[in-house]
Amino acid sequence: MPPISVVIITYNEERNIERCLRAVEGIADEIIVLDSLSTDITSQICRGFGATVIEQPFLGYVAQKNKAVEHASYDHILSLDADEVLSEELRRSILAIKNNWQHDGYCFNRLTNYCGSWIRHCSWYPDRKLRLFDRRTGKWCGDTIHERYLLDNGAKPRHLTGDLLHYSYDSIDQHIEQIRKFTTIMADVQWRKGNKPGVAKLLLNPLWCFFRQYFVRLGFLDGYHGLVVCILSAVANFIKYAKTRELFSSKGLPDA
Repeated sequence: MPPISVVIITYNEERNIERCLRAVEGIADEIIVLDSLSTDITSQICRGFGATVIEQPFLGYVAQKNKAVEHASYDHILSLDADEVLSEELRRSILAIKNNWQHDGYCFNRLTNYCGSWIRHCSWYPDRKLRLFDRRTGKWCGDTIHERYLLDNGAKPRHLTGDLLHYSYDSIDQHIEQIRKFTTIMADVQWRKGNKPGVAKLLLNPLWCFFRQYFVRLGFLDGYHGLVVCILSAVANFIKYAKTRELFSSKGLPDA
């Protein structure tokens, strides 16, 4: 039975973190929280659950998650975000794996709660995530905000039953603010790569994004909030490309 380190990165997560921590009781042999200098009581709540809290200015999602893994005492890792919660079915699956660990990594579906509604379509579900792994067999990779854990040598993770519950946005305003932040980051990544979108991409990709999510991915079955998610996803797509073009206009080509 290998001991498991639960690792979580946080920043001002007092609203979410207790729910996350309660769900790992009985699974975690230690909890490591890498906190990006929160100004609320996130750290106090974590210490109340016996977590080791380490302060670390934010390095970007990929680097921050790799740094959190480095601080763990054990090689078997369950990596969570502060707004994620193990469902009871997923808890049982992980406990069974803890008693019989056989693979380099394990993945499971993530189900997102948006403004009080569970989104089961719109390309938001099953949203498979690899979060339970042996850190000796992979690492976090990806762009600034599109992080994913990759196993070495193309190894395939085993899929577990049960959902990882993701409490994403409490309001549409919160979603719009996140779009503003993330599209700025994504535009900078595209500019640095020299990927200037043409006018056709600027116009057509957002339309295809909405059509794919709302009709092909059955977003209409998620009701009103499904419609909101699909529209805002298309808007975010447009804003990302518009901001990227703006960077090329103001800065020119990036240095080679």
